[in-house]
Amino acid sequence: MKAEVVDGWPRGNAIRILLSETDASQVNAIRRALISDVPKLAISRVNFTQGVVEQDGQIIESVNVLPDEVLAHRLAMIPIPTFTDDNISFVEDCEECMYKPESEKGCQQCQIIYSLNVQGPAKDSEEDHVTVYASHLTTVSDQKYDILEEHKRIPLTILSKGQYLELYALARLGRGSSHQKWAPVSGVGFKPLQKITLNKPKKADVLFNLGLKTSDGKDINAKLFGSKKTVEDINHILDVEKALHQVGPGTGRDLDFDDAITMETIEGSYVFSFETDGSYDPKTAFNLAMKELSARFDNLTEDIKKAFA
Repeated sequence: MKAEVVDGWPRGNAIRILLSETDASQVNAIRRALISDVPKLAISRVNFTQGVVEQDGQIIESVNVLPDEVLAHRLAMIPIPTFTDDNISFVEDCEECMYKPESEKGCQQCQIIYSLNVQGPAKDSEEDHVTVYASHLTTVSDQKYDILEEHKRIPLTILSKGQYLELYALARLGRGSSHQKWAPVSGVGFKPLQKITLNKPKKADVLFNLGLKTSDGKDINAKLFGSKKTVEDINHILDVEKALHQVGPGTGRDLDFDDAITMETIEGSYVFSFETDGSYDPKTAFNLAMKELSARFDNLTEDIKKAFA
């Protein structure tokens, strides 16, 4: 299998990769590994402070509009930056914690700690409530694990006058196969690479006259196909493939179009695309998925050798 990042990608947390010399089953294995096997950090335990305190002559209570379980779930779904060069262990593999009771597990080697302390509006404030955002989470362990700027506006709950929220959240390593909060990617998909050929330039005007453009702003016309009467750029291939729906069956244009542009599947080549939640950059996520697959098949090979020894 060969893998090549398509020109113009990654774009933010999204990526498009050309996989060649492979088949659908292998590409699907990568898809499943990305979703289920790549380890990442996520908040898996929350300790809420309970009680009533008096501050500046005002009684404030540790309550909010959401049950603790719902708030804990919202915290769990916040993407936590994860770094492959850190020596953070899975809790079950941590030498310090593996033999401790579940309630006592957790140390610097296997978890990242966040704190949150927010109060509702002051007694004499004109505001009715205060919104608690992901940005209110403060890293206790290391500032490099601060919530990313793109995620800081994720709302968690609201606090009214006389309310406060104080908690400690513990982020631990896990895999998407256990819970969605540990899945680092979304929108994972692939499709066979197509060869698109311009056969009848005059009839193709049915499509060209619609004024459609590619994702980078170029006109979809005969010029896009060049002298070879085919589209070379993979991004443009996908754009033209989508545009052909405008002249397909049921559009009323298919008879006049008369297959002026045809598509042919290139055997063994696939366009693979996905987007990370920000916990990893997309290249790192892909490489980790390949590493997980490689380790899995190495272990399988060893098991087979032992079975037939």
